[in-house]
Amino acid sequence: MASEGPQSAPGAEPSQPRTPQHSFDTANDATAVVAATGTVIGWTHSAQDLLGYRAAEVVGRSAGFLLAMPEDPVRVAGIAERCRAGVGWSGVADVRRRDGRQIEVDLRISASFHLDGRECFLVSARERRPVWTVGQSVLDAFLTSSPIGMAVMNPQLRYVWMNETLERIGGVPREQRVGRRLGEVLPGLETDAIEPLMRRVLDTGVPVIDFEYRGWSWADPHRERAYSTSFFPLTDADGTVTGICYMVLDVTDRWKAQQRLALVNDAGASIGSTLDVMRTAQELADFAVPRFADFITVDLLEPVASPEEPGPWPSGTAPSGTGGAARPGGASLRPTMRRAGMSSVREGCPEAVYRIGDQVDSLPPPHDVRFLSDGEPVLIPVLDAVRHLWAVEQPAREAAIRDFGFHSLIAVPMRARDTVLGLTTFVRSLNPAPFEPDDVLPARDLVARAAVCVDNARRYTREHTAALTLQRSLLPHTLPGGMALDVASSYLPADAKDGVGGDWFDVIPLSSARVALVVGDVVGHGISAAATMGRLRTAVHTLADMDLPPDELLAHLDDLVIRLSDEEPDGESSGTTVLGATCLYAVYDPVTQLCTMARAGHPPPVVVSPDGRVTFPELPAGPPLGLGGLPFETAEIELPDGSLIALYTNGLIEGRDRDAELGMSRLGSALAQRGLPLDTLCATAVEQLLPVPQPDDVALLLARTHELSADHVVSWEVPSDPAAVAGVRARTARLLRTWGLEELQMTTELIVSELVTNALRHATGPIRLRLLRQSVLICEVSDASSTSPRLRHARTTDEGGRGLFLVAQLTHRWGTRYTPEGKIIWTEQELPATGT
Repeated sequence: MASEGPQSAPGAEPSQPRTPQHSFDTANDATAVVAATGTVIGWTHSAQDLLGYRAAEVVGRSAGFLLAMPEDPVRVAGIAERCRAGVGWSGVADVRRRDGRQIEVDLRISASFHLDGRECFLVSARERRPVWTVGQSVLDAFLTSSPIGMAVMNPQLRYVWMNETLERIGGVPREQRVGRRLGEVLPGLETDAIEPLMRRVLDTGVPVIDFEYRGWSWADPHRERAYSTSFFPLTDADGTVTGICYMVLDVTDRWKAQQRLALVNDAGASIGSTLDVMRTAQELADFAVPRFADFITVDLLEPVASPEEPGPWPSGTAPSGTGGAARPGGASLRPTMRRAGMSSVREGCPEAVYRIGDQVDSLPPPHDVRFLSDGEPVLIPVLDAVRHLWAVEQPAREAAIRDFGFHSLIAVPMRARDTVLGLTTFVRSLNPAPFEPDDVLPARDLVARAAVCVDNARRYTREHTAALTLQRSLLPHTLPGGMALDVASSYLPADAKDGVGGDWFDVIPLSSARVALVVGDVVGHGISAAATMGRLRTAVHTLADMDLPPDELLAHLDDLVIRLSDEEPDGESSGTTVLGATCLYAVYDPVTQLCTMARAGHPPPVVVSPDGRVTFPELPAGPPLGLGGLPFETAEIELPDGSLIALYTNGLIEGRDRDAELGMSRLGSALAQRGLPLDTLCATAVEQLLPVPQPDDVALLLARTHELSADHVVSWEVPSDPAAVAGVRARTARLLRTWGLEELQMTTELIVSELVTNALRHATGPIRLRLLRQSVLICEVSDASSTSPRLRHARTTDEGGRGLFLVAQLTHRWGTRYTPEGKIIWTEQELPATGT
């Protein structure tokens, strides 16, 4: 049939067959089935590609016509005997192509088998390469030592022949396969996936290339394997498929690499969805069970689990205050950690020893704290080998290992940005396959990805806590409404994802029993917004002490915001630049029951009248602070006794649906509820409008008005005559006795005398004196002059100039307020402890 390879001398050791220098793609091998009589009964597409003959031209003819030299019957018989003995034969032959060209091929004839009652041989050939090295022939390597497993199946899908590689891959001896179907040898997933494909190849004659599936090898039943299979039809002369050539390649390593890569990539979409440390740890546990392990614990150092505390220690240094006995060299034996995440495929297993939030000691013995800062991941393929260590140091954990069948473990220190965060432990129990060294890398990658998310959450939580602390320290701790207003407030910071914002509110007592209400909103979130809010609130306090009208106050505040923005160098930012802000400023006078307001791009207030009617006063909108160039305007409304006025920020009315008009309607309905204390009404309204955390800060300021009745206010016209001062003093004394304020009579007479005398000397009429009894005693002298008095120290030789100085010494506060008619000089005296 063909010429053999190099022969050995009698009695000498057989020489090694020649082997090509390079490996080849086995899909290009020409394969045919030849009967013992030499007749071709099977011809593959690869054989047609090599020699150019179609199956109809070859099947049924003697294989000898393909050879370039006559057959040697004796040699043919010897080759047949070798094949029957299971040895096979390989060598080099010259064959003719259909186009007449002669080529040299490496030829292999395998052991004999029976197909449809006929003895047959599998013949494989490949065009010979020009460069060879000493060694085993290509075909011999292909059929025996190649990583490709091969088998021939008859039309009933029963094994008729298989090579040693397939026997090794499947783990089933050859004698247990030949003559049996695949499903009888390897039942289950493998059969369900493969047999339908082989039947399709039998029915259509179309080969199937590189079909991949997973299965369990009988040689190693605890490890899942991945295989790539190809099926080629064997056809006779009339094109009928008479069998299948079945090839298998073990691609487990490639499949595992792909699975590990997919595992780490998918972790990016599942871990770190929030900026919460404990939630991020739980996401790691939930993601890896059961994809990678059967039981996972994520334990974080105490400062990491509680980010508002001081941060964890950096890598390479020993922690302080971690508890436990100290080892020589200063390292602590055991750090203080808290269980932050845990997941299991077994019911009840997560709570076997510790629960979420419990303090734990999870270091694998005999490691100490240095394992967290400097150690590499620990792989324990078989826990039984080291269970005695846990039995000594951690008996509760050893009992859990025994009770729940834990058999393999990987412990990975969690570190990010040179900072130690904690420890993640992966355990297998139901999965019979132990962890292997290749599993350490994906475990490390999973923990590294989660560690960055945990560190981000820790850093954010600390910054968020600092910003919230700063903001709460900058917001008012008391709301002094006095006798003019009952006040309540509610402030909600933005949810954790967006951080603290710049919403603020305030209640500022003014002169003459008036009270200022203010609410504002700074664009942005975080410490920068909180700091900016504090600067604006301080500025409003300063401007309010000057008794400016609301429109003038906003104009000064607008100038301040522009100056703050101009202070920043080009291209730089200090983090406290005001990028935008809105504000509403209102002043309520309990004597006149009038409220004067102006706003800078802020939503209008809500007013609920004593009879329950809800209105939104139409105020001139005004531009947001920081634009400049546009004026602000005031509006004045009357607020009868018992009216409710509400100032708020846009986060309360916009919510998540971003519909401000609908939000205002909801707010009005919530505030129209009757019979509720003011604090309860404030909290209820916020809860109704915002049942869940919002992406923006929320501030609500409620004030219920009170009238300063006539028995608390007395006003007199002062004649333009210096002699009238004595009469004013006398009337003041009688009034104070009526109010029960005799203790203040002397000082008040002196104050009234000095203020009225100054008005008569330096101002123009009309001059009016007004006394108000509130939480303090207020004395006001008004005139038509716009000249403000000035406090000064008189020299020893001066005859005057000491009156205003005495007034300042005798009063708690004093000042000047300008009005459209002139000015008012006012003083405040604290009431005696027994005064009413």
